[in-house]
Amino acid sequence: MERIIDYMKRKRYIPAILIFVLCGMCFSFFMHKENIQTVETLADGETINWVDFNVSYEALCNAYEADISTYKEDIHIDWIELLAYLAAKNGGKLEDGMESEITKITERVKNGETTIAGEGKELKYYDYYYKAYSSILGNYVGEYKIQTENEDGKKVWESRYGLKAFSPIAKGFEYNDYDDFGTSRSYGYSRPHLGHDMMGQTGTPIIAIESGVVEAIGWNQYGGWRVGIRSFDTNRYYYYAHLRQNYPYAEGLEEGSVVTAGDVIGYMGHTGYSKEENVNNIEVTHLHFGIELVFDEKRREEGKEIWIDCYQIAKFLYKNRCEVEKIGDTKEWKRKYEMKEDSVEKYKKKISKKNTKT
Repeated sequence: MERIIDYMKRKRYIPAILIFVLCGMCFSFFMHKENIQTVETLADGETINWVDFNVSYEALCNAYEADISTYKEDIHIDWIELLAYLAAKNGGKLEDGMESEITKITERVKNGETTIAGEGKELKYYDYYYKAYSSILGNYVGEYKIQTENEDGKKVWESRYGLKAFSPIAKGFEYNDYDDFGTSRSYGYSRPHLGHDMMGQTGTPIIAIESGVVEAIGWNQYGGWRVGIRSFDTNRYYYYAHLRQNYPYAEGLEEGSVVTAGDVIGYMGHTGYSKEENVNNIEVTHLHFGIELVFDEKRREEGKEIWIDCYQIAKFLYKNRCEVEKIGDTKEWKRKYEMKEDSVEKYKKKISKKNTKT
């Protein structure tokens, strides 16, 4: 090593190397500064330009447990407020091992010593994280009704509070995955992977993570047979791609269809990477699903999309996998237990009134 340095000194390469290093440091600084400004300059009504979702599975679970364990108590802890507080306090990274910190703040809140929102307001980035996390997780937890079976095997409706978003893979169908967000993709052009791949068997039923409206459906040369579903509050766009050849979608699914969280929307395959429709050019059967946040429709139309790393969310949603059953001798599957959610009914009434006026 010393001989290499001596040689570089003799050849006068050191100044050039220093300039290169300094340029790199300046680039990193300005990139970092741009991200910080996105947070710092967030004011009332101002849009968010980017979100790095760095919340671990463990942190999601701990915050969720704090929420559901205090439901209907005198002081209810909102899991999004709790996550936003922790993110603002820990530089946006909620890693494993935060259970004790969560326990301390929740105990203080339960004892009436403080409020999470109150303490959060004292932190510089709380408002940013609360807005960002509300956009990501806003409709995942709440009240809903779902069918269960009584002792006689008859389906009955049961009111619940808890996780009402589902894993995109149906219960009983196994898969493999790892955090592949941002990895390189080369088909068509070099680009980062802005989603999450879940490898499984062809024909595996794909589930709607959240209730919403089918905004896009059909062939795309990159995603093959794909479907895009927008949440009712319009903040989230779920993208499901590489669906099965010849029979990609649940029967009747089309643009404008209203789906309830847990509905079967399609079937896993390996279509895509072709301008020609219905081609299997993906080597490994898998579901590509992505979550896009939409704060500003105009920026979205300009191609300034905000996709988040949803690996930890996929792990968290494993807690709630929808049970399905096959329909006779067909290739079709359907959910075994129906679910009722207020947001679905409100949207349908809204559309009905709109159609009546027109």
